Amino acid sequence: MKRIPRPSALLMAATLATAGIAANLAWAQVDAGKSSVTAVARQIGVPMEGKFKKFDAAVAFDPTKLASSSAKVEIDVSSFEIGDAETTKEVKGRDWFDAAKYPKAVFQSTSIKAGAAGKYEVVGKLTIKGKTQDVVIPASYRQEAGGQVFEGTLPIKRTVFNIGDGEWKDTSVVADDVQIKFRIVTVAKK
Repeated sequence: MKRIPRPSALLMAATLATAGIAANLAWAQVDAGKSSVTAVARQIGVPMEGKFKKFDAAVAFDPTKLASSSAKVEIDVSSFEIGDAETTKEVKGRDWFDAAKYPKAVFQSTSIKAGAAGKYEVVGKLTIKGKTQDVVIPASYRQEAGGQVFEGTLPIKRTVFNIGDGEWKDTSVVADDVQIKFRIVTVAKK
């Protein structure tokens, strides 16, 4: 019997999209020690969560100048970890992330809009495993200790990006819905 990879790896790729929300129209850099991108999916009805250990973002964000604000996020999909070495290795393989052929997931914003109750909608293109889709990422923003904090959750369908291909396309074992959760903390570039 083939081991079932945990769906959280799939969710993490979508996190790219969310990591691109940042600060201060001057370019900002990610504070990796305070930032995180995770993916949550259900495997046989049980929630599973994995984490991307490496990602970077180029962001220019000013809440008073949204038209000129932008974000680009790159996630190293081979940095995904789910807690089990065998499963972690499998999700980096061809049927899941195919990290050897598609080493990065990328989000590039096309616009940022003010939403309800101090939230923002980051509109852009998310590319995972060679497939590009338009996405809208809901995010909150606040200033904290000299930096900016962006948090949110991006729901994606893993099958749209061919994540869990072949025998894993069946969504009865690993659900199609994945939640990419992110907390991105930025500081002004020095």
